[in-house]
Amino acid sequence: MNNEKFRAALFDLDGVVFDTEPQYTVFWGNQFRKYYPDQPGMEQKIKGMTLVQIYEAYFKDENVQRQITSELDEFEQNMNFEYVKDFKSFVTDIRANGVKTAVVTSSNKAKMENVYSKCPEFKSYFDAILTSEDFAESKPSPDCYLKAAQRFGFKSDECVVFEDSFNGLKSGRAAEMYVVGLSTTNEAQAIEGYSDHVISDYEGLNFEKMCGLIL
Repeated sequence: MNNEKFRAALFDLDGVVFDTEPQYTVFWGNQFRKYYPDQPGMEQKIKGMTLVQIYEAYFKDENVQRQITSELDEFEQNMNFEYVKDFKSFVTDIRANGVKTAVVTSSNKAKMENVYSKCPEFKSYFDAILTSEDFAESKPSPDCYLKAAQRFGFKSDECVVFEDSFNGLKSGRAAEMYVVGLSTTNEAQAIEGYSDHVISDYEGLNFEKMCGLIL
């Protein structure tokens, strides 16, 4: 990939645009301790999974699903959607240089409506927003990122993926895209093998530096 071919930046949401992963880890940690008290750390296994997938894998009882959904809705209504450091300046700079931007998230449309309500400027940072309803297979399948590239009419080698979870990083790799891993959820050393480049946040990163990285 060269600087003429850095045409799209595809961002996961939680832990990549917003520093929300620690909040979700607490929520799901509480749920798994309640329903799976003898299996610690289950909340780490579900990162990158859709809510439907989590229910199918771990909470098949419909009454339990309704209870968790109710608690999750209330939890998300009170979440703090704080942007990862310098994300806004980074995305503004690359867009000014002609790069298309998209959110590619396992979150559903209901969750996103809450985001739009709390952060009315959010949509202005992206040319497209793809949610769990937009793809048949969730991460680590490459389906979501391939669909995002298709939305823009770009090839895989023209796109850069920004991810934090193992499932998300694997998804970007499987889509044969350049993968930037954010160490917001997992330690940098743990995600190095799944990333082409690792950052802790967007401080000091801009279009020119990205082009230098992906040459």
